[in-house]
Amino acid sequence: MLKVTSDTTSIRSVAVIGSGLAGLTASILLGQLGHSVTVFEKSRGPGGRMASKRVGSGSADVGAQYFTARNPEFLSFLQRWAGSDAFREWPARFRFQDDTLNWQPFPEEKRYVGVPRMTAITRALSAHVDVTARVRIERLERSGNQWQLVCTEGLNHGVFDQVIITAPPAQARELLLASQLDGLAEELENPVDQILPCWAVAAHFSEPPDVNADAMRPHSEVLYWVANNSSKPGRNDSGQWWVLHATPEWTKAHVDAEPGHVSKALVGEFAALTGADARPDETVAHRWLYARSAWSSQPGYRYDAENGVGLAGDWLAGGRVEGAWESATRLVAAIR
Repeated sequence: MLKVTSDTTSIRSVAVIGSGLAGLTASILLGQLGHSVTVFEKSRGPGGRMASKRVGSGSADVGAQYFTARNPEFLSFLQRWAGSDAFREWPARFRFQDDTLNWQPFPEEKRYVGVPRMTAITRALSAHVDVTARVRIERLERSGNQWQLVCTEGLNHGVFDQVIITAPPAQARELLLASQLDGLAEELENPVDQILPCWAVAAHFSEPPDVNADAMRPHSEVLYWVANNSSKPGRNDSGQWWVLHATPEWTKAHVDAEPGHVSKALVGEFAALTGADARPDETVAHRWLYARSAWSSQPGYRYDAENGVGLAGDWLAGGRVEGAWESATRLVAAIR
C-alpha cells in the first residue's frame, strides 16, 4: 500500500477515465499523494463490472459475483475508504461440476460481496473523489506538455498533466488511436482479442427452486455460472433472485439475440442442470460485451511516462476484482 506523503513538489492534475474499482483506487491514492484528480465516467454512476441492476424491490448483481482478498492490504484499503459496512463475507455453498458431471465443493476461501449490492463498494469509494458522470471521453488532444480531454459531444473537459485509462482494452484502444497514441494502442491487440463477452440473466422465483447450493459453476455449453443472489448478506428479498451467466461461446453465438430468447435459454438450462421445477415470474437480461479477460499475460499495468498516459484494470492483473485494485496500486507507484 502506498504511504501518504506531503512532500510532493508540485500538485499535478490527473484525469482518470472510468470509475470502476481500478479508477477509484487510482484516484484515491493519487489524491492522498497531493494531486488534483478528476474521474470521468460514461455511465450514470460508478461501478464498472461490479454492477447491479435494480429488480423488483431490490437488486441483483449481474457483473462480478464476489471477490477474494488474498492480499490483506486490499481489505485494509476497502475498510478504510469504503467502510466495513459496505461489504461482508458470503458464506455460500459453492459447487462445481467436474468432467464426470459430478458436483464438487469449491476450495475453501473467504469470498466477499458488497452490501446490500456489489455497487455499494464503488459508491462508497466514489465519495472520496471528484466524479463527472455521463461523459464519454472520445480523445485526448495535446496542449503543450498536457492533455486536453474531449468528449463524444465535442466538449472540452479540461487540461491535465497525466491521464489514466481504466476502460476495457477494446475501448481503451479506441481512445488511444483517436488520441494518436498508436504505439500504446498496438500493445492492446492481444488483450482485445482475449476479452470474452457474457449474457447475464437475473431470474426471480416467488417459489424458491430446490437447489442444494448457492453458487455453481456447471459443466455446460450454455451456462458458465449460476448463483442465488438472495443468499448474499443484506439482500432481504421476497422470494429468490438467481443470476445466470452464459458461457463465452454461447454468448458469441447469440450476441445479438433478443433478451427474451436469452432468458428462456438460460433458465431452461438452469432447470435441466438442477432438476428444479420452479419457474421464474420475472427475468432481466444484460449483455456484457467486455465481461472478463482470458489474456494469460499479467503485466499489472502499463505506463507511458513520456506521454504521461497510464493503463490500469483487472485485465492487466489476472482478471479478478482484487486484480483491479492491484493494477491501480502498482500504476500509482510507477507514476510517483
